[in-house]
Amino acid sequence: MEIYKGEKRHRYLERHPISQLFSCPIEEFIEVHEYKRDEWIIREGMRPDFLFYVMGGKAKIYVTHQNGKVSLINFINPHDYIGEMELLNDVYYTKGIQASTKTICYAIPFSCCRDQLLEDVKFLRELTRVLSVKSTAMSAKYAQSLAFPLENRLADFILQTADGPIYKEKHVMVCDFLGVSYRHLLHVIRQFCEKGYLQKEGRHYRIRLPDALQGLAEMLKHE
Repeated sequence: MEIYKGEKRHRYLERHPISQLFSCPIEEFIEVHEYKRDEWIIREGMRPDFLFYVMGGKAKIYVTHQNGKVSLINFINPHDYIGEMELLNDVYYTKGIQASTKTICYAIPFSCCRDQLLEDVKFLRELTRVLSVKSTAMSAKYAQSLAFPLENRLADFILQTADGPIYKEKHVMVCDFLGVSYRHLLHVIRQFCEKGYLQKEGRHYRIRLPDALQGLAEMLKHE
C-alpha cells in the first residue's frame, strides 16, 4: 500500500475533490491510499482506523465461516464507502476487503473525524442513500439467481472482477457466489470461449469480446 504524500497528494485531491459530500471541512485530514491487486484494504476481524471512499478500482468483500470456508459476498466499486458500518457501530464484525485491481481510496481517520462525520447531516444523508442502494443490490442478486440463466450472471461477474482484459477468479469461489455447480460453470465458460468472448491463457482468461459480455450482463439491469 502506498500513501500519497506532499505534492502528489495535493494534486490528486485537487483533481478529485469530494468536499461536496460534506458540510464540515474534511480535506485537510484525508489520506490518499493506493492498493495493488490482491492487497488487503481491511483484514477480516480487524476494525479499520479509517472511513474509506473509493475513487478508482474495484475490491471484493469476503467472510470466513465457522467451518473455515471463505465466501465472496459482494463487490466494491468507485464511489462506494468502506468502513461505514464500523463508523456507525461501536461493535461490528468486520469483513475482509481485498483489492481486485489497483484501487485508490480516500481515507478519513476515525481518530480525529468520527464525531464530525456523525454530526454532519449532509454526509449522513448521502451515506443513507448509499446504504439503501447496497441493500437493494443485495436483494436483486438473490432474485437474479432465480430469474436469469448462468450466462447472464457469469458475464456480469466476469466484468465486475476482471482486471482490465484479464479474468482470473477461482472456479470454486465463483460457484459459491453464483450458487451453481462446478460442472455447470465449466460448461458456460467453455461456451464463452467457443463463441470468442473469452480466450484461455494458462490459468486465466483474456476477455476478447467485452461488448458481448456487457450485452448479457445488461439484461440483469432491465428486468
